[in-house]
Amino acid sequence: MQTKKIINDGNRAVDEMLEGILAAHPRHLMSADGSPRSIIARDGPRPGKVGLVIGGGSGHEPTFLGFVGKGLADAAAIGNVFASPPPDPILECAKAVSGGAGVLFMYGNYAGDVMNFDMAAEMAAMDDIEVRTVLTTDDVASAPRDQRQKRRGVAGNFFIFKAAGAACDLMLSLDEVERIARKANDHTFTMGVALSPCSLPQTRRPNFEIGADEMEIGMGIHGEPGIARGKLGSADEITDEMLDRIFAEMAPKRGDKVAVLVNSLGSTPLMELYIMNRRVKQRLDDIGVSIHATWVGNYCTSLEMAGASVTLFHLDEELQIMLDHPCDCAMFRAG
Repeated sequence: MQTKKIINDGNRAVDEMLEGILAAHPRHLMSADGSPRSIIARDGPRPGKVGLVIGGGSGHEPTFLGFVGKGLADAAAIGNVFASPPPDPILECAKAVSGGAGVLFMYGNYAGDVMNFDMAAEMAAMDDIEVRTVLTTDDVASAPRDQRQKRRGVAGNFFIFKAAGAACDLMLSLDEVERIARKANDHTFTMGVALSPCSLPQTRRPNFEIGADEMEIGMGIHGEPGIARGKLGSADEITDEMLDRIFAEMAPKRGDKVAVLVNSLGSTPLMELYIMNRRVKQRLDDIGVSIHATWVGNYCTSLEMAGASVTLFHLDEELQIMLDHPCDCAMFRAG
């Protein structure tokens, strides 16, 4: 049985989405000449500034293109649904945002993205553009602690991109921007839960099966297997299980400070996210960790998947400055 979607042609869904986004946000976004999958900030790239290029597959909106704008990413390369962008639009992004101070590529740690962004970096070098790369690896569920470099990047991209974008906007050097981006990644921890599948526009068929009374802890944003499947628990039970795994990694101490993201994977409504956020605050209060800022809503989705993720950004003074730095993007503003 096929799912229902408001689309015209599954093979045209990404391009038609991009047309609609550019029509909705002309003050913030434009596409590179001759490269409609290269989305550029109208106000961001400038001489002497490190350019920040993010990107990845479609279907996770507002990640990635919602975070393009002044003070955050300068450009995003857009792939097909759940698929890496090819090297050419990535290269066009790098050219468009190069201000002579180098370019930082940031994206989730997925094999296709790594291959294509690396190819684009080699092509950029031939145009005398220095490119550095920082992979996001915030998904606690996707690999053991001693293999963190193998983990996936998921909703924690939100905090990691934000810190790197602020460093770029503050006109810091490429070395400093890269350092802050890596530090932000090391301080970001995400755990998710899936309740029901999503379906690609081309097939309109569920991308995995799960029972009506089941949940899967740790499932990836493309339907990658999680770490535990079991009976659907209460909101507090689900949130506790995710936080216990995050706390084991983050090792918070009384007096620490965090930023919180409670993210819908697509169809889980705000009511349920705020119920989860209530529990997040209770647990953090219990261990004496203060919350500097909280975001609740759709920030890194998986089409219409039901489920949610919780991300904690373990702050120090430097990372808090980066988080609080103003930005003005199509789908996100701060400061």
